[in-house]
Amino acid sequence: MIDFYAARSPNGRKISIMLEECGAPYRVHFVNLEQGEQFKPEFRRINPNSKIPVIIDSEGEAPVTVFESASILIYLAEKFDRLLPRAAAGRAECISWTVWQVANVGPMFGQSHHFNSIAPEKCPYATTRFSKEAARLVRVLERRLAERAFLAGDYSIADIAVFPWIRVALDSMVRTFPGLVGETASIRRWFAEISERPAVQRGLALGR
Repeated sequence: MIDFYAARSPNGRKISIMLEECGAPYRVHFVNLEQGEQFKPEFRRINPNSKIPVIIDSEGEAPVTVFESASILIYLAEKFDRLLPRAAAGRAECISWTVWQVANVGPMFGQSHHFNSIAPEKCPYATTRFSKEAARLVRVLERRLAERAFLAGDYSIADIAVFPWIRVALDSMVRTFPGLVGETASIRRWFAEISERPAVQRGLALGR
C-alpha cells in the first residue's frame, strides 16, 4: 500500500494521475495547506521541506518515503515499469522534460499567477518578468508538441508532470497576455488527448 500525502493542486494531481496510470493501491491523506498542516512536526518528519506531494511505500522490507513530485514520478515509473523508457536515450529525454517542468513551468507559472493575481502590492517589474517567462515556456511547449505527439515521444511521466499545470494555467495566460503566448494548437491537441485517458480522469477527480 502507498500512502499519498496530497492537496488539490497541480503538483498533487500529477501523482494521483500517475498512481492511477500504474494501477497502484494507495490511500490519500489530504494536507490542509491553508491551515499550515505542512509545517507541523509530524509532516516535516516525512518531508523536511514542508511541501506536498509525498508518498510512503510500505511494500517491501522497509517503508520508502519519497518527496518532490519528479522524484515520485520516477520512483513509481521504475517500481511499476510504466511510462519511463528503458533505453538510455529515451530515458534521458523523458527525465529531461520531466525536470524541465519542475524547474521551470511550476515555478514560473506560479510566480506569474502570484504577481498578477494575488500580490497585495503591484510590482510591474515582477509581473512583467514572470509573465514573459511563463509565456516563453508555453512557446517552448508548443514547438515541442508541434514536432512530437507527446513530450518524449510516447506518453510518459513528462506529460503527466506538465499536464496539470496547463490545465489550470493556459486559458488564463492566453486571456491575460495573448500577444506573449502565441498559438497553442499543438498544446490543445495534446491536452485533449491526455484528458480522454480514464486514469487521468480518475486522477483529476481526486478529492472532488
